Amino acid sequence: MYFIYEVLGLVVIAFSPFIILYRIIRGKEDPKRFLEKYCFYSKKNKSKLTIWIHGASVGEILSAIPIIKYFEKNKKIKKILITSLTRSSSLILSKYNFKKTIHKYFPIDTNYFTNKFINFWNPKLAIFIESEVWPNMFKNLYFKKIPILLLNARLTKKSFYRWKNFPNFSKLIFSKISLAMPQNIETFNFLKILGVKKLKLNGNLKYYGEKQNKKQNKNLKNKFKNKKIWCAASTHQDEELFIGKVHSRLKIKEKNLLTIIIPRHINRVENIINELNKIGLNTVIHSSNKKISAETDIYLVDTYGETSNFFELSNLTFLGGSLIPHGGQNPLEPARKGNYILHGPNIDNFLEVYSILKNLRISSKIKSVPQMEKMVINKINFKQPILINKKLFSIGEKVLKKNLNEIKKYI
Repeated sequence: MYFIYEVLGLVVIAFSPFIILYRIIRGKEDPKRFLEKYCFYSKKNKSKLTIWIHGASVGEILSAIPIIKYFEKNKKIKKILITSLTRSSSLILSKYNFKKTIHKYFPIDTNYFTNKFINFWNPKLAIFIESEVWPNMFKNLYFKKIPILLLNARLTKKSFYRWKNFPNFSKLIFSKISLAMPQNIETFNFLKILGVKKLKLNGNLKYYGEKQNKKQNKNLKNKFKNKKIWCAASTHQDEELFIGKVHSRLKIKEKNLLTIIIPRHINRVENIINELNKIGLNTVIHSSNKKISAETDIYLVDTYGETSNFFELSNLTFLGGSLIPHGGQNPLEPARKGNYILHGPNIDNFLEVYSILKNLRISSKIKSVPQMEKMVINKINFKQPILINKKLFSIGEKVLKKNLNEIKKYI
């Protein structure tokens, strides 16, 4: 099976120049750094003790930030290598002023490139976030006796059954994991069946969030002065149009209403504007620095790393990826910022999180434009009780502590 997988990898390499060119044109690939995926690096690695963390994209990298901060303070660790698959995650990481941390793109998962990557960086520990399982990389890390941790592990039913279709191959891969720390009981059971030998159920790392004073961005606060605002965050295709239709109905009843849309992928901004224009909505783009007028309907955020600023100014947020069959996006950041959470019916990625938010009475499911319109009117002035906010932070701190205690054993 490894042979077949390797052949498929060679096919990917053959077509990769065309794939990368297409991604560069769409703004999804860094034209200056794509060679990192072939293990070409501009500088030599001289660090003796490197800890490596890999996450697919933005959500995974953000969940690893508290771990990175711990490594930054650890004097034994000389370098922290972060890899990911997407340009957006690299841009997010660049917002942090880390001293020992560098970012590179994850290599193509062939035997040759993974060996080249490991030999170049020589990590002492490899940490993979959520569902990042790579057969050749795992095989070669195991061969070189480098511990493999699967942090905040998550497997959907769909992914589990895909792996289960190849039981011998799956066992070869998953048995190489030194320790898996699943974020929920379902993943715990899936990983056990697939052959992981050591598991610790520590909870979802995404519960963690640093306590901050609600220092609102003065420029944004002044920009939205006299406006009644709410957010739609991590939205996907078709969801922005849905939100636009909600706004069209709301603005008849609510004076000075402004809807802030923060799309999951900012390369879609032009398409979103065109969709909203077709239903008669006036849109201002965040990066344009244009003033908001009385006619402005939608404020479209087209930058990375500023989402929390908008949550701090809002009391209500809709979380995208939930009206479409995507599985939902993480609602914890806006919840910690005191927002009431609205979501669609597709939230399989965060069932346990939403269960807690529902029990705390700070979330609701919506399915239609009229239903969301009603909920926005009812919750746009929502004030979250301090006790609920403290509870969310408490859960997060306990989860982080458990995960760090396990990671320390491998450093």
